[in-house]
Amino acid sequence: MTIAHHPSEELLLDYASGALTESWSLAVATHLALCPECRHEVARMEAVGGGLLDALTPTACSDAAFDAVLARLTDGADAAPITVPRETLHETAGPAPVLPDPLRGYIGADLDGVPWQRLGLGAYQCLVRTEDGVTARLLRIPAGRPVPEHTHRGQELTLVLRGAFSDQTGHYGAGDFQEADEHIKHQPHAAPGEDCICLAITDAPLRFRSLAARLVQPLLGI
Repeated sequence: MTIAHHPSEELLLDYASGALTESWSLAVATHLALCPECRHEVARMEAVGGGLLDALTPTACSDAAFDAVLARLTDGADAAPITVPRETLHETAGPAPVLPDPLRGYIGADLDGVPWQRLGLGAYQCLVRTEDGVTARLLRIPAGRPVPEHTHRGQELTLVLRGAFSDQTGHYGAGDFQEADEHIKHQPHAAPGEDCICLAITDAPLRFRSLAARLVQPLLGI
């Protein structure tokens, strides 16, 4: 697998420092399971962060400090962002799964067990349950077919898991990662020969150009 498009350095740093909420962290962690280059970069960031912490001068704490920290950790109102388990790479017999950990753990199955929901025009989705209010979904776009042209009201992360797509920003194959926002207007087009399976994370509805897409958008929740 040759990966040409990677998460930005800022996104990897937020992941390494634990600053991402669940859905964003899921996208990065799934990419890391496929990308040795980014795993190495995150390990380097974590080592630098660990070195900085080791260099801090210890400060005396009150006897009640531990109890205060424990109370915050167990207080649902102040709960910290859910941490997505880091990628686990196991050597197993048989063909390699299409959906890498940790995404496969969220779905509860590999690609052949995904409970797809019809979107229309031959496309399907599967919503991935997360708890941070951000929408995570698997998309299956028919080979050779386009997605309606759109821009964004917020952020979108897209990770290709099988097949490929192209848009105005380039060609994205398996393992490639795209970051989009309101400054990008594009029409992804699935490559011929194989359906494009991708993980898409969005924090706001898309802004479609065509009237037909806008009419069905509330029904599809995209």
